Amino acid sequence: MMYSTLRSRFSLLLLKILLVSAIPAPAFARDYAQAKVETLAATTTNYAGQPLSYPQSGKPEVTALIVHMPPGSSTGWHKHPVPVYAWMIEGELTVRTENGVEKRFVKGEPIIEVMNLMHNGTNTGKNIASLVVFYTGVEGVPNVIKANGPNP
Repeated sequence: MMYSTLRSRFSLLLLKILLVSAIPAPAFARDYAQAKVETLAATTTNYAGQPLSYPQSGKPEVTALIVHMPPGSSTGWHKHPVPVYAWMIEGELTVRTENGVEKRFVKGEPIIEVMNLMHNGTNTGKNIASLVVFYTGVEGVPNVIKANGPNP
């Protein structure tokens, strides 16, 4: 009889674990009291399909910026040796990589940046494009490396 009770309790516990693990990410709002949580991105690759990677050595350093780009302006060709993430807060930005990938981002979209790949972002809209950018870098390592010479 005791075995049957333990088995029932174990089955119930297992069922609860399976149900909780099947709940989509927004349900994790319970971890933030009464906050509403929306998943913007959950990925293992950036927008060009490169696998994500993180620095393996050095002292971690995070830099957060807000970048405002007038219509028609561009970042210039550059690459990032560190992981970079951004959030479009207004306008639109079209990014082209040296290997031909082109991606347009608009207000409200997250950007999972390419790493060690030359790219150029251009405000292709009629209004200012603004984005919050987070560089998850390493102390003493530049977040941005500008291209030498003409555009790729």
